[in-house]
Amino acid sequence: MTQQDTTRTPPSIIAAILGVSLVASLFLAWLVYYHPPTDAAGHHLAFLPELDAVLNAICAIFLINGFRHIRARRIAAHRNSMFAAFIVSSAFLVAYIANHVLHGDILFPTTHPTARLIYLWVLLLPHILLAVVALPMILITFFLSLTGRFPAHKKLARYTFPIWLYVSVSGVVVYAMLAAYR
Repeated sequence: MTQQDTTRTPPSIIAAILGVSLVASLFLAWLVYYHPPTDAAGHHLAFLPELDAVLNAICAIFLINGFRHIRARRIAAHRNSMFAAFIVSSAFLVAYIANHVLHGDILFPTTHPTARLIYLWVLLLPHILLAVVALPMILITFFLSLTGRFPAHKKLARYTFPIWLYVSVSGVVVYAMLAAYR
């Protein structure tokens, strides 16, 4: 065990990560629910929803690979997979913001009330809530890893991984349901 393993993470670092996560979540909520789209007709970058789904799927693959690598004690491969998942998730976030700036929010049609109910309450609500929770967890988990606090990293990663994976996979399902019922 190294010296860094026993060092507590400064509360100011955790507070900064939580603050950045809160500001990012509030910005995204404003963007999705209050910002008027600049290209509501969808003429520019119409491929962004599909790109978001693809990026979420790729992220899920990297997350699963990272999990498999750490279970097999392949630390370098695990680290590479997790960095790839982080980069793909970051690209997703950029594409997601661009999509909502341009096109706004896509609403599930009211012509399918049962499917809409399932979509909103069973899929979308948990997806959104867990995405908000996942952001600071991912950042803190990465911070712990990058600063060599591996026991704390491992403890938090046990919760971060399934939440992050759920958000990535459910993001693909959100896209698929919207596409199927449009």
